Amino acid sequence: MSVGERDPFTGHQTTGHEWNGIKELNTPVPRPVYFFLITMGVFALGWTLLMPSWPYGTGYFKGLLGVDQKQAVAKSIEEATSERANWMTRIEKEDLAQIQSDADLMRTVREAGRTLFGDNCAACHGANAMGNKGFPNIAESPMLWGDDPQTVLQTVTVGINGAHPNTRVSQMLAFGRDGMLTQEQVSLLAGFVTSLSDPAMVTDKNNEDIAKGQDLFATNCIACHGKDAKGLVESGAPNLTDHYWIYGGSRGDIYQTIFSGRQGHMPSWGARLTPAQIKIITLYLLDLRKNRAETTAGGAS
Repeated sequence: MSVGERDPFTGHQTTGHEWNGIKELNTPVPRPVYFFLITMGVFALGWTLLMPSWPYGTGYFKGLLGVDQKQAVAKSIEEATSERANWMTRIEKEDLAQIQSDADLMRTVREAGRTLFGDNCAACHGANAMGNKGFPNIAESPMLWGDDPQTVLQTVTVGINGAHPNTRVSQMLAFGRDGMLTQEQVSLLAGFVTSLSDPAMVTDKNNEDIAKGQDLFATNCIACHGKDAKGLVESGAPNLTDHYWIYGGSRGDIYQTIFSGRQGHMPSWGARLTPAQIKIITLYLLDLRKNRAETTAGGAS
């Protein structure tokens, strides 16, 4: 078959190739394809000449425009550092109340605080500060040593059972393990403590056991948790009458806590973070607690 043969339907010459009776037409390449290829070639050549491109022995061709990404990044970092220095200086010098009263500065604190909290605190307390088992819900629950700004700042700085010489110290005695109470007494006491946050569990059948547990509480627990079991901020003892539990509020969890004791740990962040960073975390946490309280109150109303 000759190359000069034309297809009777399209008028195009054939290439001389045929597969199973199908002949290949020698159709021209569409002009848009040539246009695209030429345009891309010109663009590639221009980009190569204008922008940093080909490497050579000891460096690389820097381009006719002199664009340097390293310099651009360095300038960006310098500008960010300068901007950061302005508000960081204010946070370092101003007290907590002054910062809280400045809406613009608090917006910056929220942004920086979210990052600092996520990097240093979220592993234990959760990204939303709602806590995990063994770590308190610091977004909503009463703060063990109080929730006024200076107290929270001090707690973050010195930690709990930490390395700081003035660290907060807190420990729940192991009443069962150390033989101060029998297993039966621990069970009775756990029943009473459970009833403090769940009064509906008290029935005619267990009323006598609850009363025995209350007597045990009076002789073993009020020194730390108070006569009303609402806790004492002086010693960091938690409120046992609400629904916030660090190690779980089921009767089994409470039994285990009374029997084996608890001793939590919070790092002394004063040894790891700057005073300004600790202040930011404190303000971020206080703001988070305020917003949660307002949301809860709004939902309740």
